Amino acid sequence: MLDRILNRLEEWIILTLIAAATTLTFVAVVHRYGASNSASLSRWAGAHNLLMLKAAALFVYLKLAAINLSWAQELATYMFVWMAKFGAALGVRTGIHVGVDVFVNKLTPATRKPVIVFALLCGALFTGIIGTLGAVYVYELDPDQVSPELEWPSWMIYLCIPLGSYLMCFRFLQVMWRYLRTGYVPHHAHGIDYEAPHDETGAATLPAGEAAR
Repeated sequence: MLDRILNRLEEWIILTLIAAATTLTFVAVVHRYGASNSASLSRWAGAHNLLMLKAAALFVYLKLAAINLSWAQELATYMFVWMAKFGAALGVRTGIHVGVDVFVNKLTPATRKPVIVFALLCGALFTGIIGTLGAVYVYELDPDQVSPELEWPSWMIYLCIPLGSYLMCFRFLQVMWRYLRTGYVPHHAHGIDYEAPHDETGAATLPAGEAAR
């Protein structure tokens, strides 16, 4: 139950962030080009004595110029960064990260298992170290340090480093535990889509011999 809740929460965070960042970026681009083009149109209409068109374009420009979206690019960037960190953890869970398994597939089943376990442990160790270093960095940040446009506390923005890295570490350990129990690991390749574990053993979709990465 807790695992399913974490899975859904992870997916909804990623979905919400990428949808909000995409929408915000689109609105900011429309706002910027709308203001620029309406100002140009107003000048052109004035030069050609098209007074009604000039007034309409000037009205649009003034309305758009009154809306301050200077913070939009900064917020969208932060959203994409957070999305990428949590998306990397989702990638570990679903097996969509790029991997080279030519050597592993040539091993016998007896020798293949420790190699896969070692690779997963290396992933967990690396992300655990990054998460710890990120936590130390966030802890040592000046509490008064803020972002340029939004003026949000910097620790709030950089918190994605330890959170995302620790979640990746957990996913590596989770994949390893399921592999030791079932011999299966998640894998995306050659048109095969990931299927979440649904039986009591928590098996994924492909045998380790085919999915080892």
